[in-house]
Amino acid sequence: EVQLQASGGGLVQAGGSLRLSCVVQGLTFDDYVIAWFRQAPGKEREGITCIDMGDKKTYYEDSVKGRFTISRDNAKNSVYLQMNSLKPEDTAVYYCAVKEGSCSANANEYNYWGQGTQVTVSS
Repeated sequence: EVQLQASGGGLVQAGGSLRLSCVVQGLTFDDYVIAWFRQAPGKEREGITCIDMGDKKTYYEDSVKGRFTISRDNAKNSVYLQMNSLKPEDTAVYYCAVKEGSCSANANEYNYWGQGTQVTVSS
């Protein structure tokens, strides 16, 4: 059974940093891509970054490029999202998700999801 466990959210002031973690169990890491999505109240879920566990390539949505970094630790079956220079508009529930094949920002393509972790950035 594939399970994803996201954690690390919290309340932070604008300009601050947070690191989210996603522990993945039940699959072979190298065969998948893992993405982080976020969903703010009243908005659609948006893909913000993705890492291909096979070739290690990473992808970023423009609004987080240069501020957020996705990384992995195969030994811990974990993927991380380091978020720096946080802005109030980054406030959302953040989800990690897994799919086979290539990275995509389309949430409908992802098969497995973590439970979400709340990130709130105060101004």
